Amino acid sequence: MSDIASVSIARPLEEVAQELGQSFEEYGFAVIRDHGIPQALIDRAEEMSKAFFALPDEDKRAYHIPGGGGARGYTPFGTEKAKGAEVQDLKEFWHVGRELPEGHELSEFMAPNIWPGEVDGFRATFTELYAAFEEAGARVLEAIALHLGLPRGFFAPTVEDGNSVMRLLRYPPLEGEGAEGAIRAAAHGDINTITLLLGAEEAGLELLTTSGEWLAIDPPEGALVVNIGDMLDRLTNGKLRSTTHRVVNPTGEAAYRARYSMPFFLHFRPDYVIETLPSCINPTAPEAHPEPISSHDFLMQRLREINLA
Repeated sequence: MSDIASVSIARPLEEVAQELGQSFEEYGFAVIRDHGIPQALIDRAEEMSKAFFALPDEDKRAYHIPGGGGARGYTPFGTEKAKGAEVQDLKEFWHVGRELPEGHELSEFMAPNIWPGEVDGFRATFTELYAAFEEAGARVLEAIALHLGLPRGFFAPTVEDGNSVMRLLRYPPLEGEGAEGAIRAAAHGDINTITLLLGAEEAGLELLTTSGEWLAIDPPEGALVVNIGDMLDRLTNGKLRSTTHRVVNPTGEAAYRARYSMPFFLHFRPDYVIETLPSCINPTAPEAHPEPISSHDFLMQRLREINLA
């Protein structure tokens, strides 16, 4: 079995598209180096994320929007649970979404962001990081398009003004004997198109292989871990795999400290219809593919399943 690809996207995409695509077909995951997000920006964002989560509980809860499905602002502990899981995950998080100009045709799908007043520079930093994530994501999607034999720019209009969400995530330190190996985020698949994750260097992220084994992902410092979401899995009729993954607590002293990460859930436009690509339909089973569905309807269906809608 080959390893998960670790690819520099500073190289010409024609040179890496095949390796990247094969990793997404086999594992649903790849490690992306030289992604173009400046390390200084990442460091600044991490400091601000930690500063926000260090605020008193009542200050953070002031940014919780009941009935908002966690799409913007703060989501406290014990809210989200993985599909089919019995218990809520051990995490708190903050969401930053797309800023649309007033009167935009898609504004019914995307609420305005809210920003914490307690952390100086928070809005400017995360607005900049959101844009940098988008740029890196667009480049990964170009490589995926090349791998699928599509025009390089195929995905650009499908994700333009998409409902992408950046999540700042904190898993609290755990205590007691059960801390080592405890599940911080239960096994789940991502709903969106692709996910780009910063902060996976801290051990714990694992994916479920096709042979049913958990495989730890160990990226180099500063790299992005990218995985396929259910929307792209659906578009490609399962050719690119949305793989079940989880976050487990590491062993040793790392088990007893907080874990922070920043995933960017890149989404199609809400009005984009996810209809199987003709090249991904099996000619011997031409009916064996999912029904077309708009990305917004698909998102709502899935958010209801995980307790966020």
